[in-house]
Amino acid sequence: MSIKAICTDIDGTLLDKNREISKRTREAFASLPEDLPVILASSRMPAAMRHLQKDLQRENNPIICYNGGFVLQPAKSPESPLSSTWIEAKICRKIIELAMGKPIHISLYSKDDWYAPKADKWTEKEEKATKVKASILDNHAVIDSWQRGQLGAHKVMCMGESEAIGWLYQQLVQDFSSLLHLYRSKKTYIEIAPRSISKATGLKLVLENYGIDMSEVMAFGDNFNDIELLKSVGLGIAVGNAREEVKAVAREFTTDSKADGVAVAIEKHLL
Repeated sequence: MSIKAICTDIDGTLLDKNREISKRTREAFASLPEDLPVILASSRMPAAMRHLQKDLQRENNPIICYNGGFVLQPAKSPESPLSSTWIEAKICRKIIELAMGKPIHISLYSKDDWYAPKADKWTEKEEKATKVKASILDNHAVIDSWQRGQLGAHKVMCMGESEAIGWLYQQLVQDFSSLLHLYRSKKTYIEIAPRSISKATGLKLVLENYGIDMSEVMAFGDNFNDIELLKSVGLGIAVGNAREEVKAVAREFTTDSKADGVAVAIEKHLL
């Protein structure tokens, strides 16, 4: 098949054991034609993706943020996205109220802003992983501001010990599964996005500007939020550490993310 673009997840897929892009992976991407689009697709916010674009020397390519909820063209600010899909502020408030009294941290994301309710261990962990600083602000204050401005969340992230997160996940499935995507990306995390979007919908929108078909894309992933992406492209590749559900829909497997799985596949198919 003719591969005209690459789309890859970040965490658990592109990054090595140090949560960086390895030398081998950087060299693999550097060997590709400059006009071959390399599109990062993640649950991350824009600021947590741009430094990785820089590492890959692909700052002129689009990014798919928040699992497809916020899609940015190269050199465009978050104020002029290609696509933007929110969780309504009133739904965000219901999620917060549902978790009230439980030992659960809820972070709220909109555009290139991350609001954490306090500087606890969960905030510190995410700051270290993403290299972005949170704005500390009470959840209800954020929601009040969004309601006044008719805004909402591109992502809601719930973090806590596995027992509390397991309880919350079941409640959310019961109350909101028709409205929201609920990704339990780790035992201690729930990532929440609008039901109407996915990395696949974001990629399809991006490709329209290039005149590239989804069948001409090689994509990489490891987790539940990558399933639609890998199913929808011509060559969906699961890294070795991917969940079994992801491997079940992949056309091909590569090595673990910590063993440069993305680079291995690029070398095989394109170099």
